[in-house]
Amino acid sequence: MEIKELEKISKQIRKDILLMLVEAGSGHPGGSLSAADLMVGLYFSKLRHDPKKPDWPQRDRVIFSKGHVCPLLYACLARSGYFPVEELMTLRKLGSRLQGHPAKDKGLPGIEVSTGSLGQGLSVGVGMALGLKMEKSDSRVYVLMGDGECEEGSIWEAAMSAGHYKLDNLCGVVDYNGLQIDGPVEDVMGIGPLAKKWEAFRWHAIKANGHSMKDILRAYDEASQTKDKPSVIIAKTIKGKGVSFMENEAGWHGKAPTKEQVELALKEFDISLTKQDIDDARA
Repeated sequence: MEIKELEKISKQIRKDILLMLVEAGSGHPGGSLSAADLMVGLYFSKLRHDPKKPDWPQRDRVIFSKGHVCPLLYACLARSGYFPVEELMTLRKLGSRLQGHPAKDKGLPGIEVSTGSLGQGLSVGVGMALGLKMEKSDSRVYVLMGDGECEEGSIWEAAMSAGHYKLDNLCGVVDYNGLQIDGPVEDVMGIGPLAKKWEAFRWHAIKANGHSMKDILRAYDEASQTKDKPSVIIAKTIKGKGVSFMENEAGWHGKAPTKEQVELALKEFDISLTKQDIDDARA
């Protein structure tokens, strides 16, 4: 897709996220919005997948290790065609397939593994990538992580394994927005210099602007062309990106917006809020 088309999809995905959260009355807007461009670039441009055949053996795999940003995952899946867009409004409802963290056992197509316990997704990704290597498959594995999540020791155990096995079919994506639920990442438990840490574990580190679609696509291309070592894209982002009153505010890590706040936000996206949108969101 053209850059402008992808940017338009990013706006739509952000709209979906906000409407899902206001309907649910709970959830995580900050990280969902900060990683939106990264995942749109992946799902709608670089990922090899077939929404009509979610279990296609030759597909690339995507793991949301930071599973609390599942509104972003669900929006990308729905807009890709995995399930009806209307189902997005069932987020966090009793009996819904769209749980508060991705749940494999609920039968939602496009979910590779249940996630949400921070620090564990990369280990699963290493296992998948190693298995694909053993099967001589050319499929790739992508793992979305948070920067606060990189404080977890299990991340670095998995990183060491991936470097040891030279898993060049594995690409980590760090949503480096600088904030976590308790405040600035560097205040809670400093992780810098992050690129040098990954490189010390024998990864190819790629720095990118996480809100420039051109730079995002460039980073994915560089990762796919890297041989004999895994790659990690360290994407500088803004928590709550796209909503002025949410940007760079740790308080929006896990708090749903009100109806009035969503109305203001959608005006900032230059997207007209229709009566049907509000009716659907508050039904």
